[in-house]
Amino acid sequence: MDHDEQPRDDLYRIRHSLAHVLAQAVLQLRPGSTLGFGPPIDDGFYYDFILSAPLSEEDFPELEKRMKHIIKQGQAFERDELPAAEALRRIEGMNEPYKRQYAEELIQKRGLASLSFYKNGSFLDMCEGPHVENTRKIPEGCFKLRSIAGAYWRGDSRNAMMTRIYAWAYASKEELEAKVKAYHEALARDHKKLGRELEIFVIDEDIGKGLPLWLPNGTVLRDELEKLAKELEFKAGYVRVATPHLTKADLYYKTGHLPYYASHMYPVMELREQVDGESVVKESYYLKPMNCPHHHRIFASRKRSYRELPLRLAEYGQVYRFEDGGALSGLLRVRGMCMNDAHIYCTEEQAHAEFLAVMELHRQCYEILGLSDYYMRFSTWDPTDPKGKEKYIDDPEGWERAQSIVRDAMERSGVRFVEGKGEAAFYGPKIDVQFRTVTGREETASTNQLDFGVGRRLGLTYVGSDNKEHTPYIIHRAPLGTHERFIAFLIEHYAGAFPTWLAPVQVRVITVADRFDEYGSKLVASLRERFVRAELDTSTDTLNKKVRNAVTEKIPNVLVVGEREQQDGTVTLRRYGEPRQETMAFAAFEARLHAAIATRSRGLPA
Repeated sequence: MDHDEQPRDDLYRIRHSLAHVLAQAVLQLRPGSTLGFGPPIDDGFYYDFILSAPLSEEDFPELEKRMKHIIKQGQAFERDELPAAEALRRIEGMNEPYKRQYAEELIQKRGLASLSFYKNGSFLDMCEGPHVENTRKIPEGCFKLRSIAGAYWRGDSRNAMMTRIYAWAYASKEELEAKVKAYHEALARDHKKLGRELEIFVIDEDIGKGLPLWLPNGTVLRDELEKLAKELEFKAGYVRVATPHLTKADLYYKTGHLPYYASHMYPVMELREQVDGESVVKESYYLKPMNCPHHHRIFASRKRSYRELPLRLAEYGQVYRFEDGGALSGLLRVRGMCMNDAHIYCTEEQAHAEFLAVMELHRQCYEILGLSDYYMRFSTWDPTDPKGKEKYIDDPEGWERAQSIVRDAMERSGVRFVEGKGEAAFYGPKIDVQFRTVTGREETASTNQLDFGVGRRLGLTYVGSDNKEHTPYIIHRAPLGTHERFIAFLIEHYAGAFPTWLAPVQVRVITVADRFDEYGSKLVASLRERFVRAELDTSTDTLNKKVRNAVTEKIPNVLVVGEREQQDGTVTLRRYGEPRQETMAFAAFEARLHAAIATRSRGLPA
């Protein structure tokens, strides 16, 4: 278990104890498995394992049965504290390499003289506690196993992929049942389910895992988000660039991504030629996993002056990352993604204002999209980390200056943020924007980094007012993250019922009889003339079925027209989710519709 400080209320103790019970049950079912972390979380607990044989959700009934049996035994939770050296020998004897690694880190970083352990029944874990007195103190029926996911050890993608088992746990059976019911209701908003039903995207095995195909409806969402980003970035002084999907391998060695990032890159492509009868590598290429190196080469394409700075290069750039197959999940975790990327090259004096402007751009985007349930995580370096020089650029003064810039900008922005020590990027501190999915999982929507190291590594310079060469600060930012992940959030946020400006189909015209189709077609033509995504339902379904279909497809504006509407030049408007319908002149509807689209309103202005 993690030795970090945690709240010590009764529910925490229950969840903490259940994590140990789960681990004991897993080791019974999969002997030889090794342990990661198993902390309480907001709605229950989880435990990470390297399993000796795979587990699936089909094994949950057997796991829960074993857990209930352990609970009924009334196993006492017995604390034991050992001097550091003795504790390490004990962990070595437990054959728990990940626990050993973490124990060594705790002792070295915090100067701990001892470590604590808890034993219940046959299960022993390095753990700070606290726990319930014995397993009978765990309320009957208060937990339920929820799901299995992949999770990197210590959250670092360079580390081993572990199997994480999530579970709900509450103070009573009644509260658990209420929470589980709410969870299943939330699943109706799951982006994978709605993405299939609303024909937004598909994952095709013939194309490849984690490589989504965007259907026409999904492509509209991508286009509208990109249009929003382009408009806001243009007003903020960005210039757009475009870069290729691949580059020579040498560039990634210069930036430092290789060899350390190789496990998350697609395999190298080698161009060979025959020399003296042997096949020799002439050039090596990689699909790009990030856009930064390409943008850096644009900056370096000619000599730069301080008068040009800040230089803000923006691109919706397609990148490819070979994520572990077990971690792939709909649009949230993919292998091919299109990123709302930009890199700002600036002087140290400009960095504070530029980072503050980036935070303001986030605020504008999220306000337009109606997103408010998020917070930001400020990730800093940890100078006491024993892996410091391997993990971070070795420049303590640079780290302190960069972190001071970001911290002050965040405080001035007024955006809620927390700090995460030791979670910075290799080349500088970063801000992650954290959202919760409808199923309660926390996901990173975008990342913003203040890079004071890679520019130096690549020899990027500008001529300052002193006629000397200086290395620019580089801000990596992506307020809308990737199309893939951000659209997953939006599908769930809106439950697929997008506001008019974003909706794949903005208006559907339904006629009460075929003889009014000509009038309906004229309405559609008028709307499409001004780039409204309008269509006429020409199916042979009944009027009621046509209306039901529009509701199922979550069309925001449905116009029903018949004889009276044709005679009067009117339409009867039915808005998605609103019981009242309204008849008005078509010209009045058009004006309201165009105002909603132009302002990206979430409603239809009166």
